[in-house]
Amino acid sequence: MAPKRPTTSTPSTPSKPSSSTTTSSTTATSTPNPQPSKTALTSSSSSSSTQSSSNNPQIILQQLWTSYQRRTPQRVKLIDVFMGFLVVVGVLQFAYCVLVGNYPFNAFLSGFSATVGQFVLTASLRIQTNPENKDEFKTVSHERAFADFVLGSLILHFFCVNFIN
Repeated sequence: MAPKRPTTSTPSTPSKPSSSTTTSSTTATSTPNPQPSKTALTSSSSSSSTQSSSNNPQIILQQLWTSYQRRTPQRVKLIDVFMGFLVVVGVLQFAYCVLVGNYPFNAFLSGFSATVGQFVLTASLRIQTNPENKDEFKTVSHERAFADFVLGSLILHFFCVNFIN
């Protein structure tokens, strides 16, 4: 059995079994002061209205849009607009195929694969030319990335035109 500890007059936390007392004493010394949790509790209780308004999807989207407008370079925004155009074209092609029909099926496959392939090539160009990714693409210049994009686009469209017959 473990030796009994002398009792003190100050209030303390309830005692734990003797097997975990050594563990709890080492844990208590190695863990940081629980002030952040107290601060989090007081801030969440005092600002319940701001927490409910920060979960509003409209406010979140507005903050996302203003952050995008402020932090994204113009070149990347232009690439994003082109990617949005490719998504719209792909959706229109698919809707036409579903609603009207796909009689020249190879023409639909060629057009849709050209749209998807161009989207993938454009996403690759966006990743390589984004200033936030310059550490990952140190050896690839913007001109080299654009040349790869153009060459990949030419090869992609060559195969798509040949697939139509």
